Amino acid sequence: MNKHAGAAQWDPSPNNLEPFWMGFTPNRAFKKKPRLIARAKDMHYYDMTGRPVLDATAGLWCSNAGHCRDRIVEAIQKQAGELDFAPTFQFGHPKVFELSSRLANLAPGDLNYAFFCNSGSEAADTALKIALAYHRAKGQASRTRLIGRERGYHGVNFGGISVGGMVANRKFFGTMLAGVDHLPHTYNRAEQAFTKGEPTWGAHLADELERLVALHDASTIAAVIVEPMAGSTGVLPPPVGYLKKLREICDKHGILLIFDEVITGFGRLGYPFAAERFGVIPDMITFAKGVTSGAIPMGGVMARQHIYDAFMSGPDHMIELFHGYTYSGHPIAAAAGVATLEVYKEEGLFERALKLEDKWADAAMTLKGKPHVADIRTMGLVAAIDLNSIDGSPGKRGYDAMEKGFHDFGIMLRITGDTIALSPPLIIKEEQIGEIFEDKLPKLLAAI
Repeated sequence: MNKHAGAAQWDPSPNNLEPFWMGFTPNRAFKKKPRLIARAKDMHYYDMTGRPVLDATAGLWCSNAGHCRDRIVEAIQKQAGELDFAPTFQFGHPKVFELSSRLANLAPGDLNYAFFCNSGSEAADTALKIALAYHRAKGQASRTRLIGRERGYHGVNFGGISVGGMVANRKFFGTMLAGVDHLPHTYNRAEQAFTKGEPTWGAHLADELERLVALHDASTIAAVIVEPMAGSTGVLPPPVGYLKKLREICDKHGILLIFDEVITGFGRLGYPFAAERFGVIPDMITFAKGVTSGAIPMGGVMARQHIYDAFMSGPDHMIELFHGYTYSGHPIAAAAGVATLEVYKEEGLFERALKLEDKWADAAMTLKGKPHVADIRTMGLVAAIDLNSIDGSPGKRGYDAMEKGFHDFGIMLRITGDTIALSPPLIIKEEQIGEIFEDKLPKLLAAI
């Protein structure tokens, strides 16, 4: 049989769906009843029949400016016709320097330097590598230990999995990086249930970093990495004062503090970066997703002045940091990033998200008391709805909500186990907030 016979033809039947091994997806279940998306515009996806599906998740936390925005599309098309690729090893191109300057102006404090990669996963590993190299450059090569947090998510590369705190991501891949420890997560339903914004309970959990310093000694610890608001593990806003305490302890012991802002960056919490919202300047910020509104893969690290300066020694012609990726600062991604930042600024989308935060939170809390709802948490334009699990089938109710949401109620949801996570594009209208919380979700909750 000729394997390639008819290869030019395609139709959405299970056999033709088979060759794509999908990540973070139950492949067998999906291919029996696929959720296929054919196109998108602004707040909606459209399936193969043209049926609209309201995007309540900004794709995968990334399409903050909405879908197929004209300015971003045009910038990508124009750049592809002028310069498709240029290396950023020993060479450069104008767009990547323009984007770097814009990001440096956007980031708080002296986070003045952008190091580019292609994803949030690569950004996390890049920040960890910079932290290790920084201490070596400062003559403190014994600082090799990395501290993450339980229920943290920092991508799927070995560094990010190691400092991350998601058991399913960790258990399959062996010992990963050595010398990693974890802070406790900050969620306690008994103390924090149905909270809007930062919970008042839990700042003391930052003091657990002092315990880890006492256990390992500060001279061995390179960096602490946390999400300002944990996203992928169920939307866990930081307790009041928690992040400031982490900053103080890190400063006390000479430990670098890294904020993973792959989700919280670019307006999700009403500010360019969550660091500004919480009044805490980390030593590095990782970013991705919203930097191009998801239109082209791009990620990176913003580093403070003292981090960059530590490497700027030795002969001028010598490489200072032996790290990078072929597609770091890709011309088309950089053009998309510049255009995306222009859309955010001209339409005031960060300010808009902050203005809508209270309406969003109030609307989400109307689901309290609905079938299966165990807890609700909100911050910025993010909400999490914890569902009571089906006995003996953890995660099944969440999966049913996602599947029925798409097929039966025309809404795209993000799930983490039995938690529904909502993070719509920042262009969402008030009537669409009502559509989500007054119409689609009440009907969906009653159906699962």
